[in-house]
Amino acid sequence: MVSNGAGQRSHDELVVRRERSEDQGEVRTLHAKAFGDGGRVPALVDALRAAQAARRPVSLVATVHDRVVGHVMLSACRLDALPRLVDVFSLSPLGVLPEFQSQGIGTRLVADALMEADSEGVPLVFLEGSPHYYGARGFSEATELGFRPPTLRHPPGAFQVARLSAYEGWMTGTFVYSDTFWALDCVGLRGERLESPRS
Repeated sequence: MVSNGAGQRSHDELVVRRERSEDQGEVRTLHAKAFGDGGRVPALVDALRAAQAARRPVSLVATVHDRVVGHVMLSACRLDALPRLVDVFSLSPLGVLPEFQSQGIGTRLVADALMEADSEGVPLVFLEGSPHYYGARGFSEATELGFRPPTLRHPPGAFQVARLSAYEGWMTGTFVYSDTFWALDCVGLRGERLESPRS
C-alpha cells in the first residue's frame, strides 16, 4: 500500500510528528486522494487504529503550515521463526497528497518511521511495495534474505524488509500480517492489479 512521495525538493516548513486524534479526518482524506481506491486504504488505517490495543501502531503525519500532507503507519505483525514468534512491524500505508508528491516527503516519513521502529527495539519492518522506491530507502528483497512472504500474490521484488539494530541472524521465517490486513483484503494484489507489476 504505497503512494510514493520521493523527490528532490524539500520544505523548510515540513514537520513530521506523531498523529493526533484531531488529524484523523485529514489522514482519511489524504489516503483517499493518494490512492483513489474507493476508501479501502482509509478503512485499513481506521481498522488498524481500533484493532491493535496490545501494541499501538506508530502513526506519523507530515505537515506543511499545519496542514497534513503525508502519513505513514507501522503496525504490529509477527515473524514465524523456528525458535519462537518475533514481534515485527509492517509499514503500510504510506501516502502523500498528490500535489505534494515528488518533494521528498515520503522519503522523510519512511526514514522517521524506521527510526521510531528502531527506538522501540523492533528488529524488522516488512512491506509490499515498489523495489525501486523502497530499495533506495533502507529496504531489501526479503526472500533473498531468508524470509517467506505471507502470500504469493505480489510482483517479483515487492516483498521487502528493513533489518534494524535489534535484528539477529536466527530471525528468519514467514512474515504474518495481523488479521486486520486479511479482513480488508489488503495483502498482495488480485486480478488486474497483480498483472500490472509495481515499478
